[in-house]
Amino acid sequence: MRNEVRISGFGGQGIVLAGVILGRGAALYDDKNAVQTQSYGPEARGGASKSEVVISQEEIDYPKVIKPDVLVCMSQQAFDKYCRDIKEGGTVIVDRDLVTVPEDFYNGNVKVYKIPFTEIAYKDIGLKIVANMVMLGALVRITGIVSKEAIRKAILDSVPKDTEEKNLMAFEKGYSYLK
Repeated sequence: MRNEVRISGFGGQGIVLAGVILGRGAALYDDKNAVQTQSYGPEARGGASKSEVVISQEEIDYPKVIKPDVLVCMSQQAFDKYCRDIKEGGTVIVDRDLVTVPEDFYNGNVKVYKIPFTEIAYKDIGLKIVANMVMLGALVRITGIVSKEAIRKAILDSVPKDTEEKNLMAFEKGYSYLK
């Protein structure tokens, strides 16, 4: 089964890194096929950013996200731009403190999770910059698209040396946020 994930926000939030980790976890540690693509505005830091990951047990014949099963928005601008692309019955995950989702969004035909990624990162880890790892934890817990252990290994492969512990702590906080 083909699963399409779009992670979006603004430059500087680690959107691309989160997509790379998700794809790496699927491909290297969960024995799935995965393709990751990315784009960001010319402003880079502060501009629009998105990372798309296609994960499948079968061969992937088209590497782009057509209509995401899962949409993650870590900024209002990203939500406003991509909110109508989600598949009916899909999953939308937003940073509760940065994104406002209208009450009648999609007429209730999608699952919406509002999680304070940035607040958790700041209050529990002491670093806003690991909000992307908090988000990955929640994403893995909600969707099960990649195993927890695969993402933990991919985080260790992907983050700068001497930041592994804080990144893993942030991932665990996001994963355990939803009991």
